[in-house]
Amino acid sequence: MADAALDLDYERILQDARERTGLADFGDAVFREPLRRLLQGLEEEAELNALGRAIQRERILGFLVTHLQFEAYWQRHPEIAREVVAEPVVIIGLGRTGTTMLQRLLAANPRFYSTLWWEARFPVPFPGEPVENPSQRIARARAEVAQMYETIPDLEAIHPVDAMQADEEILLLEQSFYSSTPEAFAKLPRFAAWLDRQDQTPGYAYLKRLLQFLQWQKRLRGVTGERWILKSPHHIHYTDVLLAVFPDARIVQTHRDPVYVIPSWVSLNYSLWQQGSDSADPLEAGRHWNEKMATGMQRCMRVRDAGHAQRFLDLDYREIAERPLAAVERVYDFIGWEFTREAREATQAWLRENGREKRPPHNYTLEMFGLSEAGLREKYREYIERFIEPRAGA
Repeated sequence: MADAALDLDYERILQDARERTGLADFGDAVFREPLRRLLQGLEEEAELNALGRAIQRERILGFLVTHLQFEAYWQRHPEIAREVVAEPVVIIGLGRTGTTMLQRLLAANPRFYSTLWWEARFPVPFPGEPVENPSQRIARARAEVAQMYETIPDLEAIHPVDAMQADEEILLLEQSFYSSTPEAFAKLPRFAAWLDRQDQTPGYAYLKRLLQFLQWQKRLRGVTGERWILKSPHHIHYTDVLLAVFPDARIVQTHRDPVYVIPSWVSLNYSLWQQGSDSADPLEAGRHWNEKMATGMQRCMRVRDAGHAQRFLDLDYREIAERPLAAVERVYDFIGWEFTREAREATQAWLRENGREKRPPHNYTLEMFGLSEAGLREKYREYIERFIEPRAGA
Protein backbone atom coordinates (compact mmCIF):
# COMPACT_ATOMS: atom_id res chain seq x y z
CA MET A 1 0.00 0.00 0.00
CA ALA A 2 1.40 3.36 -1.04
CA ASP A 3 0.37 5.27 2.09
CA ALA A 4 2.77 4.20 4.86
CA ALA A 5 0.32 5.42 7.52
CA LEU A 6 -2.15 2.75 6.40
CA ASP A 7 0.32 -0.09 5.81
CA LEU A 8 -0.41 -3.13 8.00
CA ASP A 9 2.57 -5.17 6.83
CA TYR A 10 4.17 -7.15 9.65
CA GLU A 11 7.83 -6.62 8.74
CA ARG A 12 7.31 -2.96 7.86
CA ILE A 13 5.74 -2.18 11.23
CA LEU A 14 8.53 -3.97 13.12
CA GLN A 15 11.11 -2.02 11.14
CA ASP A 16 9.31 1.27 11.72
CA ALA A 17 9.41 0.61 15.47
CA ARG A 18 13.15 -0.01 15.31
CA GLU A 19 13.69 3.16 13.31
CA ARG A 20 11.50 5.26 15.60
CA THR A 21 13.44 4.18 18.69
CA GLY A 22 16.91 3.37 17.40
CA LEU A 23 16.58 0.08 19.30
CA ALA A 24 16.52 -3.49 18.02
CA ASP A 25 16.03 -5.86 20.99
CA PHE A 26 12.38 -6.87 21.40
CA GLY A 27 13.32 -9.40 24.08
CA ASP A 28 11.21 -12.54 24.23
CA ALA A 29 9.59 -13.16 20.84
CA VAL A 30 6.31 -14.62 22.17
CA PHE A 31 4.37 -11.58 20.93
CA ARG A 32 5.32 -12.12 17.29
CA GLU A 33 2.74 -14.73 16.27
CA PRO A 34 -0.20 -12.94 17.94
CA LEU A 35 0.94 -9.73 16.24
CA ARG A 36 1.22 -11.43 12.87
CA ARG A 37 -2.26 -12.92 13.25
CA LEU A 38 -3.70 -9.60 14.42
CA LEU A 39 -2.37 -7.74 11.42
CA GLN A 40 -3.77 -10.41 9.13
CA GLY A 41 -7.15 -10.09 10.83
CA LEU A 42 -7.17 -6.32 10.53
CA GLU A 43 -6.43 -6.69 6.83
CA GLU A 44 -8.87 -9.49 6.03
CA GLU A 45 -11.70 -9.35 8.59
CA ALA A 46 -12.12 -5.95 10.13
CA GLU A 47 -13.45 -3.96 7.15
CA LEU A 48 -11.56 -0.91 8.35
CA ASN A 49 -11.92 2.48 6.74
CA ALA A 50 -8.88 4.70 6.25
CA LEU A 51 -9.24 6.23 9.71
CA GLY A 52 -9.56 2.79 11.26
CA ARG A 53 -6.43 1.53 9.49
CA ALA A 54 -4.46 4.57 10.57
CA ILE A 55 -5.63 4.27 14.19
CA GLN A 56 -4.81 0.57 14.37
CA ARG A 57 -1.42 0.94 12.71
CA GLU A 58 -0.33 3.74 14.99
CA ARG A 59 -1.65 1.92 18.05
CA ILE A 60 0.28 -1.25 17.17
CA LEU A 61 3.38 0.71 16.28
CA GLY A 62 3.15 2.46 19.64
CA PHE A 63 3.04 -0.88 21.44
CA LEU A 64 6.13 -2.08 19.58
CA VAL A 65 7.97 1.15 20.40
CA THR A 66 7.03 0.67 24.06
CA HIS A 67 8.17 -2.95 23.86
CA LEU A 68 11.62 -1.92 22.65
CA GLN A 69 11.99 0.88 25.18
CA PHE A 70 10.76 -1.30 28.04
CA GLU A 71 13.30 -4.02 27.24
CA ALA A 72 16.04 -1.38 27.23
CA TYR A 73 15.00 -0.17 30.70
CA TRP A 74 14.78 -3.75 31.97
CA GLN A 75 18.34 -4.43 30.83
CA ARG A 76 19.76 -1.16 32.21
CA HIS A 77 18.02 -1.50 35.59
CA PRO A 78 18.14 -5.11 36.83
CA GLU A 79 16.65 -3.95 40.12
CA ILE A 80 13.26 -3.71 38.38
CA ALA A 81 13.08 -7.51 38.27
CA ARG A 82 13.40 -7.56 42.06
CA GLU A 83 10.21 -5.54 42.59
CA VAL A 84 7.61 -7.71 44.34
CA VAL A 85 3.97 -7.53 43.23
CA ALA A 86 2.57 -8.72 46.54
CA GLU A 87 -0.97 -10.01 47.12
CA PRO A 88 -2.74 -8.00 44.42
CA VAL A 89 -6.47 -7.47 44.73
CA VAL A 90 -8.03 -8.19 41.33
CA ILE A 91 -11.57 -7.10 40.48
CA ILE A 92 -13.24 -9.26 37.83
CA GLY A 93 -16.73 -9.73 36.47
CA LEU A 94 -18.84 -9.13 33.41
CA GLY A 95 -18.37 -5.64 32.03
CA ARG A 96 -20.81 -2.99 33.29
CA THR A 97 -21.04 -4.52 36.78
CA GLY A 98 -19.41 -1.72 38.76
CA THR A 99 -15.80 -2.83 38.34
CA THR A 100 -14.55 0.64 37.40
CA MET A 101 -16.31 2.36 40.27
CA LEU A 102 -15.08 -0.20 42.78
CA GLN A 103 -11.49 0.01 41.57
CA ARG A 104 -11.48 3.80 41.82
CA LEU A 105 -13.12 3.75 45.24
CA LEU A 106 -10.38 1.46 46.52
CA ALA A 107 -7.61 3.32 44.67
CA ALA A 108 -8.54 6.47 46.58
CA ASN A 109 -6.54 4.99 49.47
CA PRO A 110 -2.80 5.52 48.82
CA ARG A 111 -2.07 2.19 50.49
CA PHE A 112 -3.09 0.69 47.13
CA TYR A 113 -1.03 0.92 44.00
CA SER A 114 -3.18 1.33 40.89
CA THR A 115 -2.61 1.74 37.18
CA LEU A 116 -3.63 5.28 36.37
CA TRP A 117 -4.87 5.54 32.77
CA TRP A 118 -1.86 7.56 31.66
CA GLU A 119 0.50 4.96 33.16
CA ALA A 120 -1.26 2.05 31.53
CA ARG A 121 -1.36 3.80 28.17
CA PHE A 122 2.25 5.03 28.33
CA PRO A 123 4.14 2.81 30.80
CA VAL A 124 7.61 3.78 29.55
CA PRO A 125 9.05 7.31 29.91
CA PHE A 126 9.29 9.19 26.65
CA PRO A 127 12.82 9.80 25.31
CA GLY A 128 14.48 12.40 27.50
CA GLU A 129 11.64 12.37 30.05
CA PRO A 130 12.83 11.75 33.62
CA VAL A 131 11.20 8.86 35.46
CA GLU A 132 10.59 11.24 38.36
CA ASN A 133 8.67 13.75 36.17
CA PRO A 134 6.17 12.10 33.79
CA SER A 135 4.61 15.38 32.65
CA GLN A 136 5.02 14.58 28.95
CA ARG A 137 3.17 11.28 29.23
CA ILE A 138 0.41 12.86 31.28
CA ALA A 139 -0.06 15.63 28.71
CA ARG A 140 -0.18 13.11 25.85
CA ALA A 141 -2.68 10.94 27.72
CA ARG A 142 -4.96 13.90 28.46
CA ALA A 143 -4.90 14.90 24.79
CA GLU A 144 -5.69 11.34 23.73
CA VAL A 145 -8.62 11.08 26.15
CA ALA A 146 -10.00 14.38 24.83
CA GLN A 147 -9.78 13.03 21.28
CA MET A 148 -11.55 9.84 22.32
CA TYR A 149 -14.47 11.84 23.68
CA GLU A 150 -14.68 13.72 20.38
CA THR A 151 -14.65 10.63 18.16
CA ILE A 152 -16.37 7.82 20.11
CA PRO A 153 -20.15 8.21 20.39
CA ASP A 154 -21.57 8.25 23.93
CA LEU A 155 -18.23 7.37 25.55
CA GLU A 156 -18.88 9.54 28.59
CA ALA A 157 -22.19 7.80 29.21
CA ILE A 158 -20.83 4.30 28.59
CA HIS A 159 -17.39 4.25 30.24
CA PRO A 160 -15.85 7.40 31.74
CA VAL A 161 -12.16 7.71 30.91
CA ASP A 162 -9.93 9.97 32.97
CA ALA A 163 -6.20 10.13 32.32
CA MET A 164 -5.53 10.71 36.02
CA GLN A 165 -7.71 7.96 37.51
CA ALA A 166 -7.24 4.24 37.98
CA ASP A 167 -8.17 2.13 35.00
CA GLU A 168 -7.83 -1.36 33.58
CA GLU A 169 -4.49 -3.09 33.24
CA ILE A 170 -5.89 -4.52 29.99
CA LEU A 171 -3.97 -1.63 28.42
CA LEU A 172 -0.78 -3.20 29.77
CA LEU A 173 -1.80 -6.70 28.75
CA GLU A 174 -2.43 -5.39 25.24
CA GLN A 175 1.27 -4.55 24.95
CA SER A 176 1.94 -8.28 24.60
CA PHE A 177 -0.83 -8.72 21.99
CA TYR A 178 -2.46 -11.28 24.30
CA SER A 179 -5.67 -9.43 25.05
CA SER A 180 -9.26 -9.04 23.94
CA THR A 181 -8.80 -5.32 23.23
CA PRO A 182 -8.29 -5.65 19.45
CA GLU A 183 -11.69 -7.31 19.05
CA ALA A 184 -13.22 -4.48 21.07
CA PHE A 185 -12.01 -2.03 18.42
CA ALA A 186 -12.77 -4.08 15.31
CA LYS A 187 -14.61 -7.12 13.97
CA LEU A 188 -12.00 -9.90 14.29
CA PRO A 189 -13.81 -13.23 14.78
CA ARG A 190 -11.12 -15.52 13.32
CA PHE A 191 -8.29 -13.75 15.13
CA ALA A 192 -10.24 -13.78 18.40
CA ALA A 193 -10.96 -17.50 18.09
CA TRP A 194 -7.31 -18.28 17.33
CA LEU A 195 -6.00 -16.19 20.23
CA ASP A 196 -8.48 -17.74 22.65
CA ARG A 197 -7.06 -21.20 21.88
CA GLN A 198 -3.52 -20.16 22.84
CA ASP A 199 -1.87 -20.42 26.25
CA GLN A 200 -2.32 -16.95 27.77
CA THR A 201 0.60 -17.30 30.19
CA PRO A 202 3.03 -15.19 28.10
CA GLY A 203 0.62 -12.27 28.19
CA TYR A 204 0.08 -12.43 31.95
CA ALA A 205 3.80 -12.88 32.57
CA TYR A 206 4.46 -9.73 30.54
CA LEU A 207 1.76 -7.92 32.50
CA LYS A 208 3.52 -8.82 35.74
CA ARG A 209 6.82 -7.43 34.43
CA LEU A 210 5.12 -4.18 33.46
CA LEU A 211 3.58 -3.90 36.93
CA GLN A 212 7.05 -4.35 38.41
CA PHE A 213 8.27 -1.58 36.10
CA LEU A 214 5.45 0.78 37.08
CA GLN A 215 5.97 0.02 40.77
CA TRP A 216 9.66 0.84 40.39
CA GLN A 217 8.77 4.15 38.73
CA LYS A 218 6.18 5.00 41.36
CA ARG A 219 8.66 4.50 44.16
CA LEU A 220 11.18 6.75 42.39
CA ARG A 221 8.45 9.41 42.29
CA GLY A 222 7.78 8.96 46.00
CA VAL A 223 4.54 7.02 45.55
CA THR A 224 4.33 4.23 48.11
CA GLY A 225 1.81 1.43 48.35
CA GLU A 226 1.44 -2.05 49.78
CA ARG A 227 -0.52 -3.98 47.17
CA TRP A 228 -2.04 -3.43 43.74
CA ILE A 229 -5.73 -2.95 43.04
CA LEU A 230 -6.27 -4.31 39.53
CA LYS A 231 -9.40 -4.90 37.48
CA SER A 232 -10.59 -6.08 34.11
CA PRO A 233 -13.54 -8.06 32.75
CA HIS A 234 -10.94 -9.77 30.54
CA HIS A 235 -9.84 -11.88 33.50
CA ILE A 236 -13.06 -13.91 33.61
CA HIS A 237 -11.84 -15.71 30.49
CA TYR A 238 -8.49 -16.75 31.96
CA THR A 239 -8.88 -16.71 35.73
CA ASP A 240 -6.80 -19.90 35.97
CA VAL A 241 -3.85 -18.20 34.26
CA LEU A 242 -4.26 -15.09 36.41
CA LEU A 243 -4.02 -17.20 39.57
CA ALA A 244 -1.02 -19.13 38.24
CA VAL A 245 0.96 -15.98 37.47
CA PHE A 246 -0.20 -14.15 40.62
CA PRO A 247 -0.51 -17.05 43.08
CA ASP A 248 -1.22 -14.83 46.11
CA ALA A 249 -3.90 -12.73 44.39
CA ARG A 250 -7.27 -12.16 46.04
CA ILE A 251 -10.21 -11.81 43.67
CA VAL A 252 -13.28 -9.63 44.07
CA GLN A 253 -16.00 -10.65 41.61
CA THR A 254 -18.83 -8.25 40.87
CA HIS A 255 -22.29 -9.45 39.79
CA ARG A 256 -25.25 -7.99 37.94
CA ASP A 257 -28.11 -9.43 35.90
CA PRO A 258 -26.82 -10.14 32.35
CA VAL A 259 -30.09 -8.80 30.93
CA TYR A 260 -28.83 -5.33 31.88
CA VAL A 261 -25.13 -5.99 31.48
CA ILE A 262 -24.71 -7.61 28.08
CA PRO A 263 -26.50 -5.06 25.86
CA SER A 264 -24.64 -2.25 27.61
CA TRP A 265 -21.32 -4.06 27.11
CA VAL A 266 -22.12 -4.68 23.45
CA SER A 267 -23.04 -1.02 23.03
CA LEU A 268 -19.62 0.04 24.33
CA ASN A 269 -17.75 -2.21 21.93
CA TYR A 270 -20.04 -1.42 18.99
CA SER A 271 -19.25 2.27 19.51
CA LEU A 272 -15.56 1.40 19.16
CA TRP A 273 -16.22 -0.66 16.02
CA GLN A 274 -18.01 2.31 14.48
CA GLN A 275 -14.97 4.51 15.01
CA GLY A 276 -12.90 2.50 12.52
CA SER A 277 -15.37 0.95 10.10
CA ASP A 278 -18.14 2.23 7.88
CA SER A 279 -19.85 -1.17 7.90
CA ALA A 280 -19.93 -1.98 11.62
CA ASP A 281 -22.93 -4.24 12.22
CA PRO A 282 -24.71 -4.07 15.60
CA LEU A 283 -26.07 -7.60 15.13
CA GLU A 284 -22.57 -8.99 14.60
CA ALA A 285 -21.38 -7.12 17.67
CA GLY A 286 -24.25 -8.57 19.66
CA ARG A 287 -23.55 -12.14 18.58
CA HIS A 288 -19.81 -11.90 19.18
CA TRP A 289 -19.82 -10.32 22.61
CA ASN A 290 -22.79 -12.23 23.96
CA GLU A 291 -21.13 -15.53 23.09
CA LYS A 292 -17.71 -14.43 24.32
CA MET A 293 -18.86 -13.19 27.70
CA ALA A 294 -21.07 -16.23 28.31
CA THR A 295 -18.14 -18.53 27.56
CA GLY A 296 -15.86 -16.49 29.82
CA MET A 297 -18.28 -16.65 32.72
CA GLN A 298 -18.61 -20.42 32.35
CA ARG A 299 -14.83 -20.73 32.51
CA CYS A 300 -14.62 -18.49 35.55
CA MET A 301 -17.20 -20.58 37.41
CA ARG A 302 -15.23 -23.76 36.61
CA VAL A 303 -12.06 -22.19 38.05
CA ARG A 304 -13.88 -21.18 41.22
CA ASP A 305 -15.11 -24.74 41.60
CA ALA A 306 -11.64 -26.21 41.13
CA GLY A 307 -10.50 -25.48 44.68
CA HIS A 308 -10.24 -21.68 44.56
CA ALA A 309 -13.51 -20.61 46.17
CA GLN A 310 -11.77 -19.13 49.22
CA ARG A 311 -9.85 -16.75 46.96
CA PHE A 312 -13.07 -14.98 45.87
CA LEU A 313 -15.27 -12.30 47.39
CA ASP A 314 -18.64 -11.70 45.70
CA LEU A 315 -20.17 -8.23 45.50
CA ASP A 316 -23.51 -7.35 43.97
CA TYR A 317 -23.62 -4.32 41.67
CA ARG A 318 -26.28 -2.75 43.88
CA GLU A 319 -23.98 -2.91 46.89
CA ILE A 320 -21.38 -0.93 44.99
CA ALA A 321 -23.82 1.58 43.51
CA GLU A 322 -26.10 2.09 46.51
CA ARG A 323 -23.91 1.28 49.52
CA PRO A 324 -20.39 2.01 48.28
CA LEU A 325 -18.79 2.51 51.68
CA ALA A 326 -20.19 -0.79 52.92
CA ALA A 327 -18.94 -2.52 49.76
CA VAL A 328 -15.45 -1.08 50.21
CA GLU A 329 -15.43 -2.14 53.85
CA ARG A 330 -16.28 -5.70 52.79
CA VAL A 331 -13.22 -5.71 50.54
CA TYR A 332 -11.06 -4.48 53.40
CA ASP A 333 -12.37 -7.26 55.63
CA PHE A 334 -11.69 -9.78 52.87
CA ILE A 335 -8.01 -8.79 52.58
CA GLY A 336 -7.48 -8.33 56.30
CA TRP A 337 -7.17 -4.55 56.35
CA GLU A 338 -8.85 -2.14 58.74
CA PHE A 339 -11.13 0.40 57.08
CA THR A 340 -9.54 3.31 58.93
CA ARG A 341 -10.88 6.82 59.30
CA GLU A 342 -8.31 8.02 56.75
CA ALA A 343 -9.37 5.36 54.24
CA ARG A 344 -13.04 6.16 54.75
CA GLU A 345 -12.45 9.89 54.25
CA ALA A 346 -10.49 9.27 51.05
CA THR A 347 -13.28 7.06 49.74
CA GLN A 348 -15.94 9.64 50.60
CA ALA A 349 -13.92 12.36 48.88
CA TRP A 350 -13.83 10.31 45.67
CA LEU A 351 -17.60 9.81 45.85
CA ARG A 352 -18.23 13.54 46.18
CA GLU A 353 -16.21 14.26 43.07
CA ASN A 354 -17.40 11.39 40.87
CA GLY A 355 -21.14 10.92 41.24
CA ARG A 356 -22.96 8.94 38.53
CA GLU A 357 -25.49 11.77 38.23
CA LYS A 358 -22.73 13.93 36.70
CA ARG A 359 -22.65 11.69 33.61
CA PRO A 360 -25.21 11.62 30.77
CA PRO A 361 -27.53 8.59 30.43
CA HIS A 362 -26.51 5.61 28.31
CA ASN A 363 -29.23 4.84 25.77
CA TYR A 364 -29.57 1.52 23.92
CA THR A 365 -32.02 -1.37 23.43
CA LEU A 366 -31.59 -5.14 23.44
CA GLU A 367 -33.25 -5.40 20.03
CA MET A 368 -30.71 -3.22 18.23
CA PHE A 369 -28.07 -5.89 18.97
CA GLY A 370 -30.31 -8.88 18.20
CA LEU A 371 -30.72 -9.74 21.89
CA SER A 372 -33.77 -10.61 23.94
CA GLU A 373 -34.43 -10.93 27.66
CA ALA A 374 -35.52 -14.56 27.31
CA GLY A 375 -32.45 -15.44 25.25
CA LEU A 376 -30.07 -13.84 27.73
CA ARG A 377 -31.72 -15.50 30.71
CA GLU A 378 -31.34 -18.89 29.07
CA LYS A 379 -27.75 -18.34 27.93
CA TYR A 380 -26.64 -17.23 31.41
CA ARG A 381 -29.02 -19.49 33.28
CA GLU A 382 -26.38 -21.22 35.46
CA TYR A 383 -24.74 -17.91 36.35
CA ILE A 384 -28.08 -16.26 37.15
CA GLU A 385 -29.23 -19.14 39.33
CA ARG A 386 -25.96 -19.12 41.24
CA PHE A 387 -25.14 -15.45 41.67
CA ILE A 388 -28.12 -13.27 40.74
CA GLU A 389 -31.32 -14.92 41.97
CA PRO A 390 -30.00 -15.61 45.52
CA ARG A 391 -29.40 -11.86 45.85
CA ALA A 392 -32.70 -10.79 44.27
CA GLY A 393 -34.18 -9.81 47.61
CA ALA A 394 -31.03 -8.25 49.00
